[in-house]
Amino acid sequence: MSTKLTLDEIIDKMLNTVEHSKEQIFEISENSREEYEALQQELTEIREKVAAIIDKSEKTDMHARFARNHLAEVSRHFKSYSNEEVKKAYEQANELQVELAILQQEEKQLRERRDQVERRLLHLEGTIDRAEMLVGQVSVVYNFLAGDLKEVGEIVEDAKEKQQFGLKIIEAQEEERKRVAREIHDGPAQMLANVLLRSELVERVRDEKGMDAAVEEIRDLRVMIRSSLAEVRRIIYDLRPMALDDLGLIPTLKKYLKNVEEHTGLNILFTHMGRQLRLPPNLEVGLFRLVQEAVQNAYKHADPREVKVKMEMKPSRVVIVIKDDGKGFDTANASKEKSFGLMGMRERINVLKGELTIDSAPNKGTIVIIQVPVEGAKAKA
Repeated sequence: MSTKLTLDEIIDKMLNTVEHSKEQIFEISENSREEYEALQQELTEIREKVAAIIDKSEKTDMHARFARNHLAEVSRHFKSYSNEEVKKAYEQANELQVELAILQQEEKQLRERRDQVERRLLHLEGTIDRAEMLVGQVSVVYNFLAGDLKEVGEIVEDAKEKQQFGLKIIEAQEEERKRVAREIHDGPAQMLANVLLRSELVERVRDEKGMDAAVEEIRDLRVMIRSSLAEVRRIIYDLRPMALDDLGLIPTLKKYLKNVEEHTGLNILFTHMGRQLRLPPNLEVGLFRLVQEAVQNAYKHADPREVKVKMEMKPSRVVIVIKDDGKGFDTANASKEKSFGLMGMRERINVLKGELTIDSAPNKGTIVIIQVPVEGAKAKA
């Protein structure tokens, strides 16, 4: 009973952490939406002012032409007009010309401000969409913790070894949720806050230092937003690579292994044999996670120079071999110690009704062989 209570307490703590992260993302989304609505209102007002100024400019221009023509007429028949009439004609033409220049300058400034607001609206629209997407992803995690994971805890309650495994899963999930929350807080959340602050300075910079400085400030904002977008995409990809749904297992694995290679400096060689088939969604996710776990284990624990991933896809079976030239380990001792990484891989293999073979020895590298039966595979068009 005490173990059950401890398990529930851990899950509840995880739920609170994920819920808090979700609220932070929602707050970012709402703040961005409020600024978006304010800018929409400002854009409407600017457009109305531009239309009004254009109308006034056209009328002023017409009056200015009439005044210039009258001044030209007075100049040609100078002796027919009194000094007062000549002076009045000149002053009227000059005043209208000055008024027209002022209106044209005001129109130019309003158009520039309109363009700035429209660009900021586009950036904010993208930020809102990405935040809403991230809220959806976190909601999926929350639902899993609130439903499936609690059911797992009830199922393994009476089995000591599986109970220990379940607790390790929960602890790992707890750390993962904290990591996601920390990454969101330290990355996109901070950057979006800076974007909002910097965006408010653009107009002030323009007034104090001129348009060139304001344009430079906008370029800096664009770099910050692009960096924030990349960070949000990476976090979403860690939760679930959406390319699996759109492209399938092979392209997603290639992209993932390339990213690992770029971020770690590890040399990874990927080879695919056979036809490129689309597998059932649960099978594609399971195989992707198995390869991900094997590659991460090699990088974290084996200190290899090179990792080779070979996949052979047949209509009835998928075979994946992950081989590294790292320091290896004693498989017997690893089994006794119940290595969490290996236990997780074996649990996933059991769900997929496949086979997992691990061949390793100290200073001999490691070979992981994954074999999973396939039903319902379809050739990629």
